[in-house]
Amino acid sequence: MIVLSGTGSCCYGRSASGRTAKLGGWGHLLGDKGSGYEIGLRALKAIVYYFDRDGTWSRLGQQILRTLQLNEPSDLIGWVQNANKDEIAALALEVFAASAKRDQTASDILKGAASSLAHDAVACVKQLATTGTEVEFVFSGSVLRNQPRFRRMVSAQIRKVWPRARCVALQIDSVWGAVALAREEFKVQSSKAKVGQSRILGTNLTTLPRNRPQFKLPSSDELLLTEARNPRSILLDKLSLAQSIRLILTEEAAVPQTVLAQQKQIERALRLIVRVLRRGGRLFYVGAGTSGRLGVLDASECPPTFGTPPEMVQGIIAGGQRALSQAVEGAEDDSSAGAQAIRFRGVTKKDIVVGIAASGHTPFVWGALGEAKRCGAPTILICFNPLLKFSRLQRPTVVIAPNVGPEVLTGSTRLKCGSATKLILNVFTTLAMVKLGKVVSNLMIDLNPSNAKLRDRAIRIVCELSGQDAMAAQATLRESNWVVRDALRRLKRKGPQP
Repeated sequence: MIVLSGTGSCCYGRSASGRTAKLGGWGHLLGDKGSGYEIGLRALKAIVYYFDRDGTWSRLGQQILRTLQLNEPSDLIGWVQNANKDEIAALALEVFAASAKRDQTASDILKGAASSLAHDAVACVKQLATTGTEVEFVFSGSVLRNQPRFRRMVSAQIRKVWPRARCVALQIDSVWGAVALAREEFKVQSSKAKVGQSRILGTNLTTLPRNRPQFKLPSSDELLLTEARNPRSILLDKLSLAQSIRLILTEEAAVPQTVLAQQKQIERALRLIVRVLRRGGRLFYVGAGTSGRLGVLDASECPPTFGTPPEMVQGIIAGGQRALSQAVEGAEDDSSAGAQAIRFRGVTKKDIVVGIAASGHTPFVWGALGEAKRCGAPTILICFNPLLKFSRLQRPTVVIAPNVGPEVLTGSTRLKCGSATKLILNVFTTLAMVKLGKVVSNLMIDLNPSNAKLRDRAIRIVCELSGQDAMAAQATLRESNWVVRDALRRLKRKGPQP
């Protein structure tokens, strides 16, 4: 009996005499009980149901908003209407992660899914065998193969009803079965045998299944510095390419020194960030347009570079996921949306929120900072308008406001302001992770070696820090599931090799 749960689900069995039976496989709209799709969909329904009923937004809800780059629950309506089957099924990973952290809603969803799969498997096998017959249940599909705890839950449920069940996981990807069938069929056709009568492991091919609070903005007595005209680029449209390139790069070259002038404020901000992260809190970047995209970019780089959980550093952009690739009209002007985004990410006094607003006037960012302050969280503002004036209640915990001067292209803050923002965020996360012990010397010991380039880097890191050759480093990394820190511990216990 094959029990499959991946994006979809079904059960398919064959008796010793060659009789077959199938249950499920109707697709996500009609069936797929216990599949990744159903788990993801149940999670979406559960989080909004409990939000309506209890007025609280769950930890699972926070995880899903973060994963989808959405800012508040109502954003889920548009997302789910446009999401395909795979995108909803991918949310099952968040359910498994939440259940591992003892989230009750997630655990209940998985118990229900396991029960559905087990009952379907037993119902299918009853069409082929009598109670008391020994049956092998083979678990296939990404959900059952990649989630051992869930697999054990399904196994336990099956054994309650069918005591003589042997439950095993498929050891190779199921696609190889299709390859084997294709090879066998090709042999039959090329020998002019009757199509459809080929057998593999005794199975006839013809029997196979087919498959709004508002926040007052700070003031500035003069024209926004980010909107001022740069006298050096007045003739930009008349310059040659060589002159234009030299002008832009000359302007950009001054940015690092301007940022360095804010060293004390950056250091103060970093101390706050490290303290928050060390105590288990989270770092949030909030911005609109280029500022928001840079925050999301920096947050997304932390898990592969430093092995951090994805919730540790998060990016929030005005307009949500769609704004990552296109302009969302009016999104940055809604301060209440910024406040809602903070509220529904579950920000508390244990977290820290960094607002990024080139002009210093973005309402979405100020809405987020205001809500963060209300929650008791420390706040940081990165802007490029040192003339900005705050009331005592408005002022963030730390303000970093380099004066990079007017842009070469008037008002285009993706240029010098964008470069300065990237530098500051690089400093924040790089040095915070250094202080959290994720770097030895200048080597990242918690990186996630998820591709060939990063595995080569992991080998070099282990060689550098252990003194071993590449062959020994690679072998130890394999033994340690490519966890650099674990590989170094193993080598340290072994001691120096001859």
